[in-house]
Amino acid sequence: MLKSLTTIFTLLLFSSSGLLAQEIGASGNPIPRFVSLKAEKAYMRTGPGRQFPIEWTYKRSGLPLEVVGENGPWRNVRDHEGSTGWMHLRLLSSARTAMIRGGAARLYADPNPTERVTILADEGVIGDILECEANWCELEIAGEHGWIQRGRLWGVYPGEVID
Repeated sequence: MLKSLTTIFTLLLFSSSGLLAQEIGASGNPIPRFVSLKAEKAYMRTGPGRQFPIEWTYKRSGLPLEVVGENGPWRNVRDHEGSTGWMHLRLLSSARTAMIRGGAARLYADPNPTERVTILADEGVIGDILECEANWCELEIAGEHGWIQRGRLWGVYPGEVID
């Protein structure tokens, strides 16, 4: 009975933290995971290979993308609008970035909305993730640093700690 309760508690703990849903891909990295677009121009294809048609062309280095699958050197990725397709791993970076969503946003000197505003950013602005804790993430945008509530970002998971 005690072993069953321990197992149930462990499963609940991992499922509430999101760890249970992750698998390890052939690359040794977790799936799903966020990456960013390294190339200035990148093609999203309908399948894992150059023989597959181009579905989208991306022209925004730093764009956060979610890896949802792997096939050799190809990564099945999802963008902030929900479009999915395949990109070669040479087009991607492990550098973490996030995109502002939900309208214009204020970023603060510290993770508290009563702090001094350091950045005013429009929806769609992308910043480098410096740190995420609890419900806040610190971004660097155009050389300035500021904290924003995690729910305003595409490119970071709920409860994910980045330091």
